[in-house]
Amino acid sequence: MNFDKPVSRQQTGCDKWDNMKHIFGTSDALPMWVADMDFESPPSVIEALRQRVEHGVFGYTMQTDEYKQSIVDWMKQRHGWEIEPDWIVFCPGVVPALTFAVQAFTRAGDKVVIQPPVYPPFHSVVEDQGRELVLNPLKYENGRYSLDLEGLEQILNNGPIKMLILCSPHNPVGRVWEHEELEALIQLCARHDVLIVSDEIHADLVYAKNTHTPLAKLSGDAASRSIICTAPSKTFNIAGLNTSNIIIPDPDIRSAYQKTLEIYHVGTISALGSAATQAAYTGGGEWLDELLNYLQGNIDYALDYITKHMPEIKAYRPEATYLLWLDFRELGMTKNELSDFLLTKAKLALNKGTAFGVGGEGFMRMNIACPKDMVVEAMNRLDAAMQEWRSSSKQK
Repeated sequence: MNFDKPVSRQQTGCDKWDNMKHIFGTSDALPMWVADMDFESPPSVIEALRQRVEHGVFGYTMQTDEYKQSIVDWMKQRHGWEIEPDWIVFCPGVVPALTFAVQAFTRAGDKVVIQPPVYPPFHSVVEDQGRELVLNPLKYENGRYSLDLEGLEQILNNGPIKMLILCSPHNPVGRVWEHEELEALIQLCARHDVLIVSDEIHADLVYAKNTHTPLAKLSGDAASRSIICTAPSKTFNIAGLNTSNIIIPDPDIRSAYQKTLEIYHVGTISALGSAATQAAYTGGGEWLDELLNYLQGNIDYALDYITKHMPEIKAYRPEATYLLWLDFRELGMTKNELSDFLLTKAKLALNKGTAFGVGGEGFMRMNIACPKDMVVEAMNRLDAAMQEWRSSSKQK
């Protein structure tokens, strides 16, 4: 695959490029923020969509046996997880899936735990529905993040918690949680009867020497108290098709979840989403392997450049995702000063670390899922801005 091929996304209604003026107030920055890729989707997906469009009829669409089997086969081949087709529940996106889980299994005033710094909607899907958000921040020691299991145990001991929303692999810090961490988490939640909703949308984007473990695969306890949120969107760059597959092994939990979806009438898959997903899972494996090698190259380049030329910036090497979590705290800037510095001096549009909650102050998130030329340009721009910052700091 030619991932170096430039693909213009401007004038396509693209949120990442065309909405930058509205979000950032400028159009001349490099958009390296929202988490989608500037690459064409796999050839198998494009061909399947082409054939579906040429058919010319786009009526109501069901989840066929072939559609579900493609997901079953993918989970077994890529993650060693054997699931049943009946466990799969369609939802138009993982964020809506989290929202419906909160609706289905909690009530106003119930407590829900999240582990910041974490994907911003984790906060809003809880608070916007009148639930109480309880924070169990990640531990950050020696440049590595980990689950604060001792802190979680204290939280669970102090009062009834209905739900924990897990990010696995973690966005934005890029951790792939190890078996031992997940098993300890399951034991705590089983002891206190806490339901775990696991956002595993980045599960396929894991780099060598790391292995993603689907939470429900761990044990009977895990399977009986977890909702696993998956989607082809990040993996194959088809987020705009609004397709996710929620895997729920426990029949009672699955039934309650499906009833909530029925209330809101959102359980119908689109014709194009169905075609693209099935084609991705049956024919996109080789493309994904090449993609991961390319993304690893972009990560290596960016981190090596930062280490050599901008030591004031600390960059955490992600074990998964195509997102860099950059630590600018040594610059001593406020959150507004840092955002302004990157946008006006470096001409880079990144995600503010503060949007990810506690632990995000002084950090920024950079998306490197783009042709390498763009990563090189981003590093050059950031380097120039840092040189100017050093010069001005000396004068003071």
